[in-house]
Amino acid sequence: MLQYLNILLDDSAVSFCHYEAEKEQRLMSIDTLRAGIRFAMMENLMIQYVFPDNTLPKEYYSVIETIDHFNIKRDGEDSDVCVVENWDFSKANANVPIVVRTTKEDLFQKYQLLNGIITQAKRINIIIKKVDSFNNDDFEEYKGILNALGEQVERAYIDGLSPQLNILTDRMMLKEMNNCGAGETTITLAPNGKLYVCPGFYYDDEADCIGDLENGLDIKNKQLYRLDHAPICRHCDAYQCKRCIWLNRKTTLEVNTPSHEQCVLAHLERNASRELLQNIRKHGTSLSMQEDINEIDYLDPFDKRDDWK
Repeated sequence: MLQYLNILLDDSAVSFCHYEAEKEQRLMSIDTLRAGIRFAMMENLMIQYVFPDNTLPKEYYSVIETIDHFNIKRDGEDSDVCVVENWDFSKANANVPIVVRTTKEDLFQKYQLLNGIITQAKRINIIIKKVDSFNNDDFEEYKGILNALGEQVERAYIDGLSPQLNILTDRMMLKEMNNCGAGETTITLAPNGKLYVCPGFYYDDEADCIGDLENGLDIKNKQLYRLDHAPICRHCDAYQCKRCIWLNRKTTLEVNTPSHEQCVLAHLERNASRELLQNIRKHGTSLSMQEDINEIDYLDPFDKRDDWK
């Protein structure tokens, strides 16, 4: 069931996921914005405004405030989600979730910058660009980084804190999949007035829309965006996995099938979460009510396909 409508206020709106927002400034018309709000109200959808870096005309802010919403911005001021690029936390707001978009190269070199922020921020989400470029050596390095960050999180728990770092702590808390949701719970309105599965589909190809504000939604084979129609994911317990629909189609040409690289990264995180949970429990009763994370002997669930029922 649809729950959210992302509204890209400009073609240059900040990216908050794996996709790149590589377009010049083109502001959504004020009439399209009003129509988008009306569409959200009629469909009972919560709006998430995705802002550009430039300041909007004053009249836009008045229209934006006519409905309850979330703000996704690069500047932490007045944001509900703050996006950080290039590991520059100077404008970050520790009181709201922080999304850190990073290349694997920068992650490998700069992950220690998280040490001081983990205990200060309300939540940190790490989003790695170009996941499909990972190789076996990169997987090993990522595993080491997860272990190092796990030690920081463990120390924070010993000090009575409960930091949230998506790649480590989410799996400890989840009992079922909590994934992308594009095409199932979330859709996107672009500045051209058309609707898309997610912003990534818009930035790749404006013609790849799923309807418009005038004629409504038209999602082809919409069941494919559901977990029960994901042949690999429905057998998986890496519940924290982003399961990015845009990345799925980019790498496998199927919206419901992730790439090998996406699966391996998710299972490295899952296993690091398992170890972290066990280590935290050694210091007391903290997280004693959380379900155990079972030990597994694979990193890609596709390798266990013969065991699926």
